[in-house]
Amino acid sequence: PESLRAFPLEGGRQPRCGGGPCLLSLAWSAPVGRVVGFAKVQWISKMKKQSLRPLDGTTVVSLEHAVAAPFCTRQLADLGARVIKVERPGSGDFARGYDQRVQGQSSHFTWINRSKQSLALDLKQDEAMQALLQLLEGADVLVQNLAPGAAARMGLSYAALRERFPRLIVCDISGYGADGPYRDKKAYDLLIQSEAGFLSVTGTPEVPSKAGISVADIAAGMYAYTNILSALLLRGRTGEGSHIDVSMLEALGEWMGYPMYYAFDGAPPPPRTGASHASIYPYGPFEAGDGGTVMLGLQNEREWKLFCEQVLLQPALATDARFDSNARRNANREELRALILGVFNALDAAQVVQRLDAAGIANARVNDMAGLWAHPQRAARQRWCSVDTPAGPVQALLPPGANSAFDYRMEAVPGVGEHSAAILAELGWSAERIQALCTQSGKPTP
Repeated sequence: PESLRAFPLEGGRQPRCGGGPCLLSLAWSAPVGRVVGFAKVQWISKMKKQSLRPLDGTTVVSLEHAVAAPFCTRQLADLGARVIKVERPGSGDFARGYDQRVQGQSSHFTWINRSKQSLALDLKQDEAMQALLQLLEGADVLVQNLAPGAAARMGLSYAALRERFPRLIVCDISGYGADGPYRDKKAYDLLIQSEAGFLSVTGTPEVPSKAGISVADIAAGMYAYTNILSALLLRGRTGEGSHIDVSMLEALGEWMGYPMYYAFDGAPPPPRTGASHASIYPYGPFEAGDGGTVMLGLQNEREWKLFCEQVLLQPALATDARFDSNARRNANREELRALILGVFNALDAAQVVQRLDAAGIANARVNDMAGLWAHPQRAARQRWCSVDTPAGPVQALLPPGANSAFDYRMEAVPGVGEHSAAILAELGWSAERIQALCTQSGKPTP
């Protein structure tokens, strides 16, 4: 049937992947709210003749902004889910305004919002809320990371939705979780890094430092993503939806497991050691004679012996009582660092790397962003493709994990409300009703 055909993106834009056009998932043209039962089976059956993705036929509605929820739903979109991003009319997700580094567009937004459809709704309006509830009739998952308590005040809590939508999976992402004394406390990435103890183990002895990326948001987004996948599998067995409550504090706290156990039972925590490892040595950056920096790491005594023999050319150091175990090397790291730099200062960075490679010692260049864009390994593995944005095509990395069975969806980053009219029409709304809603929102019909 006509509703199950593949079609180009709005405005005639075509997705690009791996150097050629990508086949659009049919989920984008399937009628929202009618992709259920027999029609859904037909759609999936037809997709098997093409490139069936794990989440083709799954619809995700997301009340999202910033990083955590958009990062989660982009992973779902990569696997084929139809993600409908509900945004404020006009300005949209405030992350659109974080910066203008990508052809006048936000770097954060470009990174985590490809392959989604944008629906502009002012949920304070009754008509807009009716549209959202109608959308949920055909949805599999609702994701939200609004301010604490905002979704519940709008009647969008799992408890309020469960009776009407028994198969719906509701995922709430917040700073501190749905209960407890911090429940209503606002949370941003850096604040959670601080609360989770991340800053206490990151930086130099003199100055604690935050991560250079939104690590708490990303952690929460990844746990939301994996929990949603688990909930979909469980629903396949029980036929019932479920509620997922993801806390940024708990997500990053899980990643803090090593320093927590290192400080077990009141023991001193791991020290801040800059770019070096806190408890394994040598493991960190070392300068060569030409000013270049080489990152290297030793994991065991066999590697230490090879390092002494083939890199430092001082085999006697391997059994030196100051350095003959990792604990002793760590305790005497300043002495050992001086010995290592004494050798490396007579070599350039390329020569240091050559010795390390010959000895089988793990090492890496200390790249900047330009080095990462130009990394030869990613180019050799053909990990780049092109996706459209409102300002034109940009390069994008394929998701980690090349799968032999399917290609990831790599489609356009949407403009604010770009798909509003099409989505509302799928719900059966007349052109007049759509226009009235857009007029009330102060936003022209897209």
